[in-house]
Amino acid sequence: MLATANLFTRDRKRLAGWATVVLAAGAIAQTSYLALRWVAAGRAPFSDMFESLVLFAWAVVVIYLALQVRHKVPILGAATALVAVLVLAYASTFESKIQPLMPALRSNWLTFHVFTCFLGYGGVALAFVSSLAYFLAVRGNTPARQELANALELITEKTISFGFLFITVGIISGAVWANSAWGTYWSWDPKETWSLITWFIYAVFLHCRFMRGWRGKRAAWISVLGFLSVVFTYIGVNFLLSGLHSYAAK
Repeated sequence: MLATANLFTRDRKRLAGWATVVLAAGAIAQTSYLALRWVAAGRAPFSDMFESLVLFAWAVVVIYLALQVRHKVPILGAATALVAVLVLAYASTFESKIQPLMPALRSNWLTFHVFTCFLGYGGVALAFVSSLAYFLAVRGNTPARQELANALELITEKTISFGFLFITVGIISGAVWANSAWGTYWSWDPKETWSLITWFIYAVFLHCRFMRGWRGKRAAWISVLGFLSVVFTYIGVNFLLSGLHSYAAK
């Protein structure tokens, strides 16, 4: 609420500070919750939809707070808060009781693989909201709107670069884990296939951005398409396609 109110007030600096404090407090609360759940479960709390959604919301807020150190964009704070609230609301529709791990998940790779993937997802989620904000910013021709559009474009570039790195690490670690669990690095499981599609979309973004100089709406649309692919990889595959990763929907 503070982040949203900050968009419509004259004293934006003070209210933006309070919004950041509240988001930081929420991140600390989520970190404490994840730590306590880790202790109670005796494992990393990343094994089902409820736990992964909590981790996703945490990653989005933490990455935003890190970004906030150098890039203070009020509309991004409001969007981040909204994304976190919606993700946690969706998480509340799943069973929150701690469940024993399935045999396929009893590996030391679980923590590393899932954590890196969701750091990547958190980064590209911020790129998604900054791209949507960019579309709004460029609708005006004022110097202030242009300055905002340039800031949002830079944020999109940085968060996709960050997210792409961790998605790449997540895919590699997942392949190593798959080899130890199933005897093959790659089996074209639906989750693996869509992860690769997502990776290629963001690779195209970075190639077009840095090698071909793409800017503006073309780059923003690739960012939006990439995040839609992330959502399908993360949630859609679990409910629409069956495969080795189907347990994640539980």
